[in-house]
Amino acid sequence: MARMPDTNTTDLWERRTQGPLLALAVLFAVAYALPVVMPDAPEQLLFACHVANWVVWAAFAIDYAVRLWLSEDRLRFVRSHPLALLAVLLPLLRPLRLLKLVSMLLLAGQRARMASQVRVTTYVAGSCLGLLVFGALAVLEVERGKPGASIQTLGDALWWAFTTMTTVGYGDMAPTTGLGRLLAIGLMLSGIALLGVVTANIAAWFISRFERDDAEERRQTAAIEALTEEVQALRAQVAALRTPQGAPSELNVLPAPTPAHD
Repeated sequence: MARMPDTNTTDLWERRTQGPLLALAVLFAVAYALPVVMPDAPEQLLFACHVANWVVWAAFAIDYAVRLWLSEDRLRFVRSHPLALLAVLLPLLRPLRLLKLVSMLLLAGQRARMASQVRVTTYVAGSCLGLLVFGALAVLEVERGKPGASIQTLGDALWWAFTTMTTVGYGDMAPTTGLGRLLAIGLMLSGIALLGVVTANIAAWFISRFERDDAEERRQTAAIEALTEEVQALRAQVAALRTPQGAPSELNVLPAPTPAHD
């Protein structure tokens, strides 16, 4: 007997797990950033961060599996969430911290995008900030200590990430490793895409504002026309009331033509 789909159960699961999963994403961000910023931290703290990274990833993977199981059409769910599936599989293919970072950003973005209260501008601003910070942390992790590398501190990494995302590229700092250059490519493409979204969002806001102004102007014009017609009708009624019963209305009677004199 086939399982009957229950859309309400899926919606309930997503609503109840959205907040905790986003909180876990924040925990992942802290656990990822701490070893990069403080590489000389105690071993116990570094190990705790490593465990926290895997625990958070496992929570998101379980969430994906549950949503897949609750989905009415599982094949369609997989096709409509390719990034989420890729994010779940990446750390299993090669358990690197960088791959876990990419997967967590993808999974957190998928869940945050479903939140109706998250506006496009807020999501884009959060994405820009997340890419800036995590891009800087990722390139610092792979570049620091390498021979000839110019990115050695967090400040250098943040400056490089900002100039790369905005496609300015002063050239004073650049990654030297292959993985660092791969990160730079991804950051540049992401920066171009996000700036395009910001520009399109601003343009859409201006267009909608102009459309609202035009609609308000048309509404006021229609109201004035309706009011004018009503005033004309009232004037006609007042003129009819002033005319004596049986007498021709002076509004409707034309003056008789004056006879011509020889």
